[in-house]
Amino acid sequence: MPSTPHRALRALLALCTAAGLASVAVPTAAAAPGAGPTAVVTMGDSYISGEAGRWLGNSLTNSGGRNGTDRAWTGSTYDPSRVYGSTAGGCDRSDTAEVRSAGPIASSLINLACSGATTENVFRASQGGQAYKGEAPQADQLAAVAAANDVKLIALSIGGNDLGFADVISTCASDYIVWYSYCHDDQQAAVDAKIDGVMADVGRSVDEIRAVMTAAGYAAGDYRIVLQSYPSPIPRSADNRYGESGWARTNTGGCPFWNADSDWARDSLVPQIADRLKGVAAAKGVQFLDLRDALQGREVCAKASRQVTSTVPPSATTSEWARWIDSQSTQGLVQESMHPNAYGQQALGKCLALINAVPTGNRSCRNTAGTGTSGMYLTAN
Repeated sequence: MPSTPHRALRALLALCTAAGLASVAVPTAAAAPGAGPTAVVTMGDSYISGEAGRWLGNSLTNSGGRNGTDRAWTGSTYDPSRVYGSTAGGCDRSDTAEVRSAGPIASSLINLACSGATTENVFRASQGGQAYKGEAPQADQLAAVAAANDVKLIALSIGGNDLGFADVISTCASDYIVWYSYCHDDQQAAVDAKIDGVMADVGRSVDEIRAVMTAAGYAAGDYRIVLQSYPSPIPRSADNRYGESGWARTNTGGCPFWNADSDWARDSLVPQIADRLKGVAAAKGVQFLDLRDALQGREVCAKASRQVTSTVPPSATTSEWARWIDSQSTQGLVQESMHPNAYGQQALGKCLALINAVPTGNRSCRNTAGTGTSGMYLTAN
């Protein structure tokens, strides 16, 4: 039975009580999921909203369709709304976002995530949550979705902006290009100073989602929450196809990081955050999807991948799956930098479809070298 009649019964009971008829027996029923089509919902930040979904690999060509990499090219001009719809330049919910690339896993595939969002943009407004980019807090949006649909799975990616991901990338790039110094030492200290508080807020985000679902009439077993981590957009230094010295990493590859900083990001920072998110998932009793290795070999500047050229077309088997750093915004917006591109989003969508089919337990999602996005697979985590 849908939850709407339950709310009607509660309203009737309230009226009876107000009229002095509290002794009237009103039948009660257990909470049930919302009416409507089955739904999978994604919430959180840019790594799940679909940021950088405009791009099919990276190309040094700055004109026209950029060798086929720019999906916003109309043949005469650039129209990002072809990819991001009305959210272009804001939440950047792309047509290849994780939930949109997951295939027919539910009747409704709903993306509430927004590029740049933090945990306070997930919390309900009544609990201190903040509107963002002209939209209500995501938990409040979820309430309407839960009432109109039968929500089966909610995937959450959050915490990266609370930790200052963008600042870390900007600092590390500046230290390579301008200051000729390392970033990993001071940035590690900055992350360490924030991470306990951030993980507490990630846990609170899960609590907020549960509170909304309970209020909508869902029982704990009616739906699942999957908390996911972040993939690394840059490779280890040993896997970088450009030498550390010179300008190739900056001007050609779009990966301006020192070897020591690349290794720190790939093998320390990303795993640290993933491990802490796994701990939150365990504490809150939700599933965990580990994406730390999802882009292995497909990162910006990775030896196992290639840039797109006039003779090397975009391909999910050979192109990079993440957007390079375009600090001058010569192609699109700088906010797209260091995010999974259209291929990366399609790969993460496959991961979502795979975890949707696994009702319990934590999983890691990885790619198969030399294959397209259909080669994603899960392992126990």
